[in-house]
Amino acid sequence: MADKENSRSVFFNPLSKNNPVVVQILGICSVLAVTAKLEPAIVMGLSVIAVLAFSNVIISLIRNTIPTNIRIIVQLVVVAGLVVIVNQLLLAYAYDVSKQLSVFIGLIITNCILMGRLEAFAMANRPWLSFLDGIGNGIGYALILMIVGFFRELLGSGTLLGFQIVPQWCYDHGYVNNGLMILPPMALIVVACIIWVHRSLNKDLQEP
Repeated sequence: MADKENSRSVFFNPLSKNNPVVVQILGICSVLAVTAKLEPAIVMGLSVIAVLAFSNVIISLIRNTIPTNIRIIVQLVVVAGLVVIVNQLLLAYAYDVSKQLSVFIGLIITNCILMGRLEAFAMANRPWLSFLDGIGNGIGYALILMIVGFFRELLGSGTLLGFQIVPQWCYDHGYVNNGLMILPPMALIVVACIIWVHRSLNKDLQEP
């Protein structure tokens, strides 16, 4: 029973109570860079989920054989190998989105969420818990990306996933897309609003 509760906590905590973006304030750079449209935000989120989950499992499996003085190098090699695989899959099956994401898929290697979970969790826990931790933190990160991408594309372009959402009659009556929403500073403002709402709903996270 205790193991089940522990597994549940490891998976669900990163979704809200210990979200890597709005609580730990990690992975902000990619949140700013890839959320002008919803589609690349979704693809980036899924990519991070895959890399984080499998890198956690791999590092957990070999954690007892990794020399302490080269553990960071080993972690980077594992993440880099998985990132290359994800990048090649995107080039093969989602080329247009891959071009939109540009170098940011490769920069998953330097995402502090990944290195933080590998060092803080996978190096000290069994593969199954490490897998759940990777999935949970990846989903927590992806949720924030999708929320930011949703509002930026909707308010900045009037579309979602490339489909026109704001009807033409709104434009005919003077509605104008908010061009500021597609600029990187607005991503930071949207994230700040999410953090504000999140802290308001979670009193235990508020500083005294």
